[in-house]
Amino acid sequence: MIIDDDELDRLVLQHYIKPYDNIEIVGSFDSAEKAISCLHLPVDLLITETNLKGMSGLEFRKTAHKIPACIFISSHPELAAGVFEMNALDFITKPLTSERFHYSMQKLFTFFEMKEKCECYDAMIGESSITIKEGGHISKISMKDILYLEALKDYTRIITLEKKHCILNSLGNILQKNAFDSFVRIHRSYAVPRHLIRGKNCHEIELAHHIRLPIGRTYKDNLSFFEP
Repeated sequence: MIIDDDELDRLVLQHYIKPYDNIEIVGSFDSAEKAISCLHLPVDLLITETNLKGMSGLEFRKTAHKIPACIFISSHPELAAGVFEMNALDFITKPLTSERFHYSMQKLFTFFEMKEKCECYDAMIGESSITIKEGGHISKISMKDILYLEALKDYTRIITLEKKHCILNSLGNILQKNAFDSFVRIHRSYAVPRHLIRGKNCHEIELAHHIRLPIGRTYKDNLSFFEP
């Protein structure tokens, strides 16, 4: 479902979506009020402008909370922090570009892949390890083996050298556990163990094993402890 009161932006979004055979547009609307009529349909993705005439995209998202994934688009980058508090999958700043939209689609496909795998997964976080129940199999991950954590809406991917695990718990919730006191959040999507940081510049950090991750603008102060 697409909502944008700018006709050109709606057409651009439809054009960008067209190559993805696995995505069907159930409706394209110039107002949130008109989109309400489609909420009874099985919609998996909402793409909406934040600032709409009448009901805003943010208000509509609260009404359409059963839609699993939401991507906000906006000419106002200062709204990004607020939309991610609403568990948005992504926030795209206008003007729209095909490269940025493609990146957002990759996040979408990863999200649904993780959702499918994780819905039956359970995790128990201890002081030195995480025990993950994946169907009938139980995996135990030592905290010292974790390279970094990656957020994707309500899920968190745990990256080790050997495997990627995912659990049904948000990155924010996980970082509140005592076991993750040694981790620092560097981006809305990433948190890393402090001892693995090997270098940084204005835009990214380097971890052990030559791993590079972006630094979010609002998280730069979290890395003030590190002096290369």
